[in-house]
Amino acid sequence: MEKSPEELARARRERIEAAINLKEPDRVPLQLHFDYGFIARWSGITTFELLFDYEKAGRAIVKIVKDFPTDMPPLAMLGTATLLGFALRDYPDVAAFVAPLTGPMHDIIRDKYTRWPGRELSPNAGSFQFIGGEFLKAEEYDAFIDDPVKFMAEAAVPRAHASLEKPGSPEAMATLIRACLEGSKYFRFSGMLAQDIAKLGYEFGGPSALTSVPLDFLGDFLRTIPGILLDLRKIPDKVKQACDVLMETQHKRLLTSGMTVRSVGIPLHLNEYLSPKFYYEFYWPYLKKIIVDMYNKGVRCNVAFEGRHDAYIESILELPKAWGVAMFEKTDVRKAKQVLKGHTCISGGIPPTLLLNSTPEKIEEYIKELLEELMPEGGFILGSSTAIPAETPVENVRAVIRAVEKYGVLRR
Repeated sequence: MEKSPEELARARRERIEAAINLKEPDRVPLQLHFDYGFIARWSGITTFELLFDYEKAGRAIVKIVKDFPTDMPPLAMLGTATLLGFALRDYPDVAAFVAPLTGPMHDIIRDKYTRWPGRELSPNAGSFQFIGGEFLKAEEYDAFIDDPVKFMAEAAVPRAHASLEKPGSPEAMATLIRACLEGSKYFRFSGMLAQDIAKLGYEFGGPSALTSVPLDFLGDFLRTIPGILLDLRKIPDKVKQACDVLMETQHKRLLTSGMTVRSVGIPLHLNEYLSPKFYYEFYWPYLKKIIVDMYNKGVRCNVAFEGRHDAYIESILELPKAWGVAMFEKTDVRKAKQVLKGHTCISGGIPPTLLLNSTPEKIEEYIKELLEELMPEGGFILGSSTAIPAETPVENVRAVIRAVEKYGVLRR
């Protein structure tokens, strides 16, 4: 008997919650991340159209959800974050609209830290690119530490956005108005898309948030990754002070926000670039505090341990039991499960190279063996470790879904 959307949503939610709580669900939850190129190609449009036309994007994402059913829908997020949103954090009613950096927002503010399909990239590129930029000079740390929001508004934002280079100019004022109007369109799109996906049997239990470790924010948005790695060696005290002040402005604001979030996503970028000395002094204490503070508030974190995190897996045991989900990109999930079994829910296990280059039969055998090893005792979500590329054969993706339905059910 076919289940209603509400029944499907409840089953999926209970399945995921069981895994996070380190229990055995009825079936291993499945999450597949598709890159924008795959979603566009499957719907017969360009990546440019997907990222710049909300109507076409909505239809394309709904089609993916229908045709490749999993336990977690793809993120209805068509971009990244703006520096402008950070500069306006004292005005949350406005910041919410200018914080998302979408394709149309890129055209309006003309940021210098991303590249987009149909603009700087080919219309059929797999995704937009985040390239970052040096918008804080090494000798300006003191100004940033003294008042990071003021520095962002008066120095970093004009440097990072061609349309805002002259604060107070007619162009800059028009840009801010256009950005708010565009942000309003994006919010309406996101809300309508969430409703459409809910009709397909997925539950949205409230808004989620994204945050970052302070060192990642500095490296991504202000100093570039090579720049911040040099700063750690040349001016470590300044970097430490900047990280501390970012925790005050960024994390504290998330904690005290009146908005109730159901989860917090934390993508990690610098973790695999750091020596143990730098990791445990400049990175882990901040990541740990974010996760523990949110856990104490009743909010789970979803942390993407990008790159290879092998050297620091055991530090995760310092977190509260069942604190959230640890998604591993290059670290072998079998090794992670051995260390974190009974403590942390593990996610991942499907490398994109497998889906790109293998056959449905070999993929099914791989999934079968992986589930036999990691399924017992719960605490595991099978997922693609990175976004599934546009060139991936569709039959290989379907093979994953079939294998989970076939081998992922726990026999009681």
